[in-house]
Amino acid sequence: MNELSLDGFRHAIRATHGSECQLVGRERVDEYFEGEPVWQGEVLIFDLLDNPLSTRCYAWETNGQVTAVLHTGPIDSALKAVRASILADAEEGSA
Repeated sequence: MNELSLDGFRHAIRATHGSECQLVGRERVDEYFEGEPVWQGEVLIFDLLDNPLSTRCYAWETNGQVTAVLHTGPIDSALKAVRASILADAEEGSA
């Protein structure tokens, strides 16, 4: 469960992607690697009202930090948004 308020998520999405948004759903995501949990939690699904790149965004909170991933290209679900974020974090950590 996310600790942040919906207004907190809206503010983070506006700051990150420059868009107003509206909550349209919530999805539980459990991501595993080699049988071990890598990430588990709730992903909030927002429609973006004025973004030129996407009409949807997936967002979640971990330790007070919001991750907001646009629904673009191969990222077409909450699970794929989480996977893309994990991969980006891993690549950033190895650089």
